[in-house]
Amino acid sequence: MTSNVPSPAGSRVVLRGRVVTPSEIIEDGVVVVDGPEIAWVGPADGVADAGFGPAPAASAAAPDVSAPVVTLLPGLVDLHNHGGGGASFPDSATADGARVAVREHLRHGTTSLVASLVTASRPVLLQRVAILADLADAGEIAGIHLEGPFLSAVRCGAQNPADMLTGDATLVREIAAAARGHLRTMTVAPEVPGVVGASGVAETLVEVGALPSVGHTDASSEETDAAITGANRALAQHGARGRRITATHLFNGMRPLHHRAPGPIASCLAAAARGEIVVELIADGTHLAAGTVRSVFELVGSDAIALVTDAMAAAGMADGTYQLGPMAVTVADGVARLDDGTGEGSIAGGTYHLLDVVRETVAAGIPLVDAVRAASLTPAGVLGRTDVGALEAGRRADVVVTDGDLRVRRVLRAGQDVLDH
Repeated sequence: MTSNVPSPAGSRVVLRGRVVTPSEIIEDGVVVVDGPEIAWVGPADGVADAGFGPAPAASAAAPDVSAPVVTLLPGLVDLHNHGGGGASFPDSATADGARVAVREHLRHGTTSLVASLVTASRPVLLQRVAILADLADAGEIAGIHLEGPFLSAVRCGAQNPADMLTGDATLVREIAAAARGHLRTMTVAPEVPGVVGASGVAETLVEVGALPSVGHTDASSEETDAAITGANRALAQHGARGRRITATHLFNGMRPLHHRAPGPIASCLAAAARGEIVVELIADGTHLAAGTVRSVFELVGSDAIALVTDAMAAAGMADGTYQLGPMAVTVADGVARLDDGTGEGSIAGGTYHLLDVVRETVAAGIPLVDAVRAASLTPAGVLGRTDVGALEAGRRADVVVTDGDLRVRRVLRAGQDVLDH
């Protein structure tokens, strides 16, 4: 149950239900929101002693709190998102167009979203980055991710190989300048000339305050190892020791794992197990099998996994035809594929919201605490954010109120109800 309790300092919101923290589930818990911050989190029987008055009564529909109808999650953090609600970040020529996609995911619990672009020409990339920088300046998105243009044409997926380039540090600096401090990550293929090495793309990304992400790659394990080692060395040199690079949607858009040619997947898993990298998983039931998701969680743990959507314009929309950059995409039965006339084209992004991915991950057998951590605290750490990603006192009041089936009922961002606007 939720209730509003007036406070001398303003509007205080007291939320009661099953509270998912980074380390446990408080079966009968309370989250106290005071203004834009979380003021207190704990068991319902402790809220009065903490000075926040009596807890709201348990729901009459579920007086036994062992079976609550309300589950409280932190606001979710999506590191890889191309759009939703019919709007596409790579195709939005105005900030208002891009806001449609931001709003679609915000309404479904993603309170911190990194907007992703795809490979395109230099002028288009710079224009789109500048538009997204306006949204980041306004605090509407958490940053910008570029998926390309320094990718493998062999593993291009739903991207145009004609626009892919060899490494160009100058272009990286131009993109960073257009992003005005909001460039967060860029997906790169280690084997592409000019990506790894002195003054290469990966090192330049670190220099401008962004993180390289291994993806859309046909690299060997040795090439991938060298890229991870080099990126970590550059992070240490630039005073960012402890930050971790990422692997873009592990397994998808990569050379498959083979026992005689392990490729990038084995290297990324090993690095994640060592705490050197965070691997993205599109655990939506389409991109990865449930057994694959379980195996990765068991191998590397939720501290090294970021659940992502890789959402495109069709997220939250009906089946039909959509655009992802220059590529036409057909969505049938909720699955987006390149429109190649056969219905069997490459998977072209996701159609889920991040809360849907969390629900699918739990259905795959992952404990709720781990699934939520991988969709909130771990990706927040990739962004270097300590103000979001968890239901903890002092953090921004981003709270997702769901029912027992993890279906959204209410979303607070910085203490404000987003479904009312």
